[in-house]
Amino acid sequence: MNKNQFKKLGIVLTITLAFAACKKDNNDPEPGQPVEVTKEHKYVRVLVSDELSTQLSYIDPFNAKVTAITAKYPLANLYGTASRRYAAVLYQSKNLVEVFDSGLQTHVDHVDEVGTAKWAAITATGLKPTHFKSKGTESLIFNDSDGTLSVGNDADFNTAGAKFEIINAGLLPHHGAMAQFSNGNYAVTVAPSSGASPNRVKIINKSGDVVHGSTVEIGAIHGNASDGNVALFGGFTSSGATTGGVLVVSASGEQKLIPNPDDFGAFRLANVYYAESAKKFIGFVATKGAYLIDVTGSKITPIYNGADAFQCKVDYPGKNLLILTLDGKLRIYDLQSGALKNEGSVISSVASTDTYKPVLEATSKFAYIAVPSSGEVYQVDLSDFSRVTKHKVSSKPVRLTLFGFESSAGHE
Repeated sequence: MNKNQFKKLGIVLTITLAFAACKKDNNDPEPGQPVEVTKEHKYVRVLVSDELSTQLSYIDPFNAKVTAITAKYPLANLYGTASRRYAAVLYQSKNLVEVFDSGLQTHVDHVDEVGTAKWAAITATGLKPTHFKSKGTESLIFNDSDGTLSVGNDADFNTAGAKFEIINAGLLPHHGAMAQFSNGNYAVTVAPSSGASPNRVKIINKSGDVVHGSTVEIGAIHGNASDGNVALFGGFTSSGATTGGVLVVSASGEQKLIPNPDDFGAFRLANVYYAESAKKFIGFVATKGAYLIDVTGSKITPIYNGADAFQCKVDYPGKNLLILTLDGKLRIYDLQSGALKNEGSVISSVASTDTYKPVLEATSKFAYIAVPSSGEVYQVDLSDFSRVTKHKVSSKPVRLTLFGFESSAGHE
């Protein structure tokens, strides 16, 4: 090798080593250095109920701590309140509602721990409490077996002996739904006869008086959501339940129908969600998938079109939509753009015939999936689906809700 060749080889080796060092600095941790692991926000909480046991599991994901709480009955339906401090615990068949207090209170820039996690003092005793909605500090329950509403406010939740107030709007008993408007009124479903499926919606005030009557009749209403100005209800639009659509009810009393897409078939959007941050409405039914509902344009368009989705949830901030399918795959959609952000397998495949399938909720960082067959809640890192923390809870967890706050800022 002559002098010039040796010099050229030296330059090549120098460049190669420099590139390797740069690549190492950008991507690889130094030997012995810990890999950064994503943690949940400090003040997020998860509550889980069991099919057969009276145990509730209270999860603090930040500290990977699970606390067993004794409930009155098994198979409780769970809902976080809009204020995010509390979770409502509905024992539908026992005509009872309790409230669980996280002991956390937000002050916008930080969260205070104002007490220990415990049962709140308030209860509700309407007949067959089923549908739950919450707005601001108000919680509202539809009682199917007597057609009444139960209403409670956070300010009363820890008052000894407190009860949800009853609103009687003259409704017949039915599997009903309701929505809260920002002006303080409620949209409530109306059934043509006792026990029949609701086919109309009227607007009442807090005393139960009619403010605006129904102007549009549809059929078999089920599932609804509101942004405070309009309330959307999914249902069938033909007497033979062969076509469906979404009834839009404005706080001012106007009503209109948005028909399902032409090729939708004999299905209804039985679940309707509102994504707060994205300011979008989403309709879902397991047999058809998830759809974006454009109120202004009176149009319904697919986000995920498939008959294998069994869970569809808006994340805690209201920015993304998460869909879990029978093959165990999780998909995340950006609700502003409608784009698929990530997808991958997170649980084992699920039988379509299972009575109690895994249930899903999600924060901005993690998906939480209660898996009945394993007695665990999977905490899946949304930035890397391979990172899963498994929290052992009760023997057969079948209900799950989030409450608390996406914040790690405490009181200094």
